[in-house]
Amino acid sequence: MTDPTAHPTAHPTAPSTPRPAAPPPTPPVPLADLLADRDLGLRRIAGPPDDGSRVVHWVHTSEMADPYPYLLGGELLLTAGVQLSDAHADEYASRVVEAGAAALGFGVTPVYDTVPPALVEACDRHGLPLLEVPPRTPFTAVVRGVWRLMAEARHHELRRLTRAQQGLAAAAARQDPVPAVLRQLAVRLGGRAVLFAPDGAELHSTGRAPSPGARTSLARLARVVRGGPASATDTTQDAHLAAYALGGGGQGLVLGVATGGREAGDHTIAGVAVVLLSLLTAPHQSAAEAGRSAALVRLLLGATPAEAAPLLGPGPWSVVHARGGSTPFAAGALAAALGSALVETDGTTTRVVTDREVTARPGWTLGVSEPVEPSELAAADTRAERALRRAEATRTPLVRHHGEGLTGLFAPEEAAAHARTRLAPLTGSPALAETLRVWLSLHGGWDRTAVALTVHRNTVRQRIARCAALLDVDLDDADVRMELWFALRWA
Repeated sequence: MTDPTAHPTAHPTAPSTPRPAAPPPTPPVPLADLLADRDLGLRRIAGPPDDGSRVVHWVHTSEMADPYPYLLGGELLLTAGVQLSDAHADEYASRVVEAGAAALGFGVTPVYDTVPPALVEACDRHGLPLLEVPPRTPFTAVVRGVWRLMAEARHHELRRLTRAQQGLAAAAARQDPVPAVLRQLAVRLGGRAVLFAPDGAELHSTGRAPSPGARTSLARLARVVRGGPASATDTTQDAHLAAYALGGGGQGLVLGVATGGREAGDHTIAGVAVVLLSLLTAPHQSAAEAGRSAALVRLLLGATPAEAAPLLGPGPWSVVHARGGSTPFAAGALAAALGSALVETDGTTTRVVTDREVTARPGWTLGVSEPVEPSELAAADTRAERALRRAEATRTPLVRHHGEGLTGLFAPEEAAAHARTRLAPLTGSPALAETLRVWLSLHGGWDRTAVALTVHRNTVRQRIARCAALLDVDLDDADVRMELWFALRWA
């Protein structure tokens, strides 16, 4: 026997309250990390092989013959075996396992010089990790070691949460924020992030693809969330799944997450993403936007544009035609960047009406009309379309229409009459007139005109030759080109 003060003996206390359903808020400590602490010198001598999943939530010391009533589950139970005998070893190990303890630490001396073989066999039989605590290590040192590792884990968790929050916030401020937030979430959780539409379709997904079974289960979990609870979790053979309703469930959108494992803080990180995505996908309407919605209602109910125009605001307004963006939310993000809720898209071209100054936007090609009064928006729409074609042909991020220039020197009625007469041979052939207009605007560039009109360059050549024949002009003549250009502008 050695110094009996090496291990303090715990005094029996009154039975504790019923075992809680959840572990404490402090992060658990992997048993492997505790065994790796050389200062403690703990040695695993029995129990199943360590697969890394065994964790310690707290430490408890007891010399009771039956510690079951005093355990909450998840403990590293420390004992010197004061009331332990070989005959009682199997029942003791069984009760510790039944209580849910993570592991059993046996202090060598003062009661036993070595760990009893009967206890080693019992722990192997019941799958309970058994740690040998050497004489030089008092139980208080083990407790301190566990709390130190918990503090380190908590610091690591808080740092991870802070970085994740910063990354998600930065993603939300990007040009196309919804996919950016999803990508950041997938990176931070090391898995897959999916945005489900109200009908269950995947609007956008990013990150490491799960197995087909996990993907099917995640879609099913999204349907469960859409029908009731704000969130739900599930586990498949190879993935941990979670689904969250966005915007309180009122929008029908659901965020799905599939990861290979669960770390402390994953739920909090996902919660931050849920808040951001709910804000980014929610329909917001300011007082000005409400007025614009009222203008639309007026038009739908039969009012003339002139009658509805005052509800839009003082203006002037620019029409923007844009191509770009790769997600269903790109059009909304562009409109928000241009300070307008007046946006529509056909899947190829996005059109925005705004009273703000329009600047180039990364990932977009823009054609912008000159600022006009609401009554002139229809004509501005046509000019924005032409500006977009020119921007695509010249590979320029933004092209503006700059008004009528010298055409303003002529009376509109006279200019229009001259245009009708000069272009009469092209009447009934809008494709020829449009090809001639684009070709002249691009200084006779065959390839750029073909790009702008999305036709083959040979088609452009054939149409221009046909125009020259119908108009009976030499299109190599600069004066002829200028005259036709002005006519087309007034046509």
